[in-house]
Amino acid sequence: MTLAETLTLSAYFFVLIILAVYGWHRYYLVYLYMKNRDRGPIAGPPLDPAPFVTIQLPLYNEMYVADRLIEAVCRIEYPRDRLEIQVLDDSTDETRGIAQLAVQRFAAEGVDIKYLHRADRRGYKAGALEAGLQTSRGEFVGIFDADFIPSRDFLTRLMPHFGDPKVGMVQARWGHINADYSLLTKIQSILLDGHFVLEHGGRNRSGRFFNFNGTAGVWRRRAIDEAGGWQHDTLTEDLDLSYRAQLIGWRFVFLSDLIAPAEVPVEMNAFKSQQHRWAKGSIQTCRKLLPRILASKLPLGVKAEAFFHLTANFNYILMCVLSVLMFPSMVIRYNMGWYEMMLIDVPLFFAATFSVCNFYMICQREIHRDWRTRIKYLPFLMSIGIGLSINNTRAVIEALFNRQSEFTRTPKYRIERDADEWVGKKYRQSVAVQPLVELALGLYFTWTVFYALANQIYGTVPFLVLFQIGFLYTGILSIVQQYAGEPGVVTAGLEPGRQGS
Repeated sequence: MTLAETLTLSAYFFVLIILAVYGWHRYYLVYLYMKNRDRGPIAGPPLDPAPFVTIQLPLYNEMYVADRLIEAVCRIEYPRDRLEIQVLDDSTDETRGIAQLAVQRFAAEGVDIKYLHRADRRGYKAGALEAGLQTSRGEFVGIFDADFIPSRDFLTRLMPHFGDPKVGMVQARWGHINADYSLLTKIQSILLDGHFVLEHGGRNRSGRFFNFNGTAGVWRRRAIDEAGGWQHDTLTEDLDLSYRAQLIGWRFVFLSDLIAPAEVPVEMNAFKSQQHRWAKGSIQTCRKLLPRILASKLPLGVKAEAFFHLTANFNYILMCVLSVLMFPSMVIRYNMGWYEMMLIDVPLFFAATFSVCNFYMICQREIHRDWRTRIKYLPFLMSIGIGLSINNTRAVIEALFNRQSEFTRTPKYRIERDADEWVGKKYRQSVAVQPLVELALGLYFTWTVFYALANQIYGTVPFLVLFQIGFLYTGILSIVQQYAGEPGVVTAGLEPGRQGS
């Protein structure tokens, strides 16, 4: 065996082992959740007197959903003299007029609601929240992004958990008003369910750290201030503040049974933009806070879980490396007759991929009665996760090299029913070279599948097909949706920003 062949196989198995370790960590999260399943948070009696609450609504070019958000928040049931609402609008388009009219309408009904507009968008969403706090009066601060529709009893059910003076933040679970719109929205809803139910649930109930998700939660104002306030040196200001607050002793609470419905992206390029932002921001937060976490006096279990949480997106780089190495490593072993080595990597692949199936299957079983009909989407979920590798690898590399880049917020089109349409609306995302790279990898894996079938290497085919479908789906859908609809309606209203979910 040549040196090049040795290095190829060594790199292949090294990457595969690391990915399998993170796959096994998913089993551990499930274990944490199941072990502490009955340790859910218990609300105390309603706070008396009711504390003053400020609800902040950060907006940036959200003309389709701004009015819906403002109306839903103004209908929240809470003592009128103990609630103020801040519409923090950084918009540069028609959203300004829509939001101002909504504010005027509800102010006339006696709602304490104010419209605040910044000409200088320094810090983007974090900057808007920080600016709003300077004039807020609330002892507690709730935040909702533009695509959310909180229920009327949101504060009634959430605020009693602040009866414990050590609780600094309470996070509700996200719901999905358009989950059944398409395959893409269905997959996103399952991904988010897993994140909230098992990750948040397992971490919170076992005493590990978990994070505020930027929306659908309420902070104790003192926790924000003592942790250093909103900072905008990362793209995930919510994750950053969450860890800083918990590091100084504040407790967080996750309410799985309190659901705040929201709209998930219906367009692939918007979904990629959102994932890019989250991946880059998490690595920025990892660089900023992980050394401090590991050097702290926290219990080993808390440190270990924080490590896996903050470093998880490095797996996308490994996934890209694995994608390139899979075909040559298979050819090397086939030509040398080393079929027995497949007894090593097939179990490793199985450990990594089945952990994903197990993770999301258990999550769906926990929250849906028809969970058996939902697990048919799990192979597509794994494929789309693989297909995001190029997109999120770019995000991780930008974070590692401290590259500052401009982002658009995730477009929301007010898609609530299957009949609703997003084609032809503003805020469309543009595509660059990335979908072509994904398409090329999809074709590369198509050839790899044919090679495996022709040489009767059947054990690898299911895994190869996951990669093939994932890259072809993300690449082709990005290109098709970019040019869907009428010509010329592609990039209106776009400006860089870190806004929304």
